[in-house]
Amino acid sequence: MRQLQLAVAGAGLIGRRHIELIQQNPRCRLAAIVDPGPAADAFAQRAGVPLFRTLGELFAANRPDGVVLATPNQLHVEQALACIDARVPALIEKPVAHTLEAGERLCAAADAAGVPLLVGHHRAHSPILAKAREIIGQGKIGKIVGVMGSAVFFKPDEYFAAAPWRREAGGGPILLNMIHEIGNLRSLCGEIVAVQAFASNAARGFAVEDTVAINLRFENGALGTFLLSDTAASPRSWEQTSQENKDYASYDDEDCYVITGDMGSLAVPTMRLKTYARKEDRSWWKPFERSVAQVERSDPLEHQLDHFCDVIAGNAQPLVTVRDGLQNLRITEAIAESARTGTIIDTRIGATV
Repeated sequence: MRQLQLAVAGAGLIGRRHIELIQQNPRCRLAAIVDPGPAADAFAQRAGVPLFRTLGELFAANRPDGVVLATPNQLHVEQALACIDARVPALIEKPVAHTLEAGERLCAAADAAGVPLLVGHHRAHSPILAKAREIIGQGKIGKIVGVMGSAVFFKPDEYFAAAPWRREAGGGPILLNMIHEIGNLRSLCGEIVAVQAFASNAARGFAVEDTVAINLRFENGALGTFLLSDTAASPRSWEQTSQENKDYASYDDEDCYVITGDMGSLAVPTMRLKTYARKEDRSWWKPFERSVAQVERSDPLEHQLDHFCDVIAGNAQPLVTVRDGLQNLRITEAIAESARTGTIIDTRIGATV
């Protein structure tokens, strides 16, 4: 089988992780790095691949089978459009765009050109989420009634000292962290059609929020609550419960989502199920049947790369499309707007945020 030739644009932290994964995967080979920064020369030499300053230079010299765009957010749309023009499939790191308007332009261009674009919401490739979707789809917990979620963790002082912009508006957990959770919740519970949020900066006193309480309305009628905080000393976040990223300490007795249905509930990622066997058994006076669903715990970034190879080969459609990525951004920005204005925000496609 011919190895797919992949280029990576952006040799920063996430770009280097993509490079590492490409080098480890027998299905593909690192063909080039695209980065105008002064440190990129030495890195490309160590990787043994040519370095290009721009995608234009790359495409003029050698058209790869695919490109991973791991560049700053404001470059994503411009560079994805360049990949479309060159008819090269791209994996675009999240967020797909820096503004909703730019994302809409990319959606239109991608739809018209038919060039495959995969958005890098890597948790969508998590075996844990896949198993949770399977359980919900099988009807084991019945019709979804609601979800209780959390992403509560403590970012140390040096996190803010290293990048003072994180103390200012736009640098808080809504825009930096919540977009991951939105992708997860949409995949588990369905489309989110409205949000309402309250934000506080009382813990740190920075100009940006440190804690947010969020209400969610889903298209299927289910409701959700979500607590987000980067100053809460708690392990109830995806990173600290899923065991997928070994850089984080993890706790196998904690969950970050509990999805409730009219026949039972599923806790994620412990995958603990509490269900009634029959509708006639449903009563808070009666015990649940308890079980734990078995699931593989592995790095979703590895699965995402395999999926990207399948997309390039024409064997799969992108699991996370540009439109999916744009909707995740739309909902995240709506949460920020609701926290600022105190209003309920309609998040349906075509609604004004």
